[in-house]
Amino acid sequence: MKRLAALAIAAAALLCVGAGSDPADRLHDPSQEARARHLFQALRCVVCQNESIDDSEADLAQDLRRIVRQQVAQGRSDTQIKSFLVDRYGEFILLEPRISFGNAMLWLTPALIVLAGGALFGLRARKPVRLEAALTSEEETRLRTLATDQEADTLQSKVGRTNQAGMT
Repeated sequence: MKRLAALAIAAAALLCVGAGSDPADRLHDPSQEARARHLFQALRCVVCQNESIDDSEADLAQDLRRIVRQQVAQGRSDTQIKSFLVDRYGEFILLEPRISFGNAMLWLTPALIVLAGGALFGLRARKPVRLEAALTSEEETRLRTLATDQEADTLQSKVGRTNQAGMT
């Protein structure tokens, strides 16, 4: 029973692998086909974005597989094929982008922003908080006068409204 189950699983796996591409599209030379399949794994489907062209069923992925196979059959190197596709579609097509200044800045900029924010926060936290100077006696007297005047105005307006309400 276990042998039958193992045989069924193996047969299903072979059928899944065989269904992955049209045999008419494959290269006749097995070493070239293996090289093309290796390249398929390194190239991103620009439609599916995070799938390789080997895993994608999009029409563009099929076109890209055809282009790679043609170029492998013409004898171009992996580097030449990748360069051709990068020139055509941009560096986004590579699942593992090349190390360059632009990519380094793309990856490091968020970290630099966080570090700069932390440094700014640290500098602001170290700076002593300046309290405003205490009011002079002249300013305190003026403040009391204003507060008393405002209280008197408020009280007078309440009394006036009460009187008007009582008359009507």
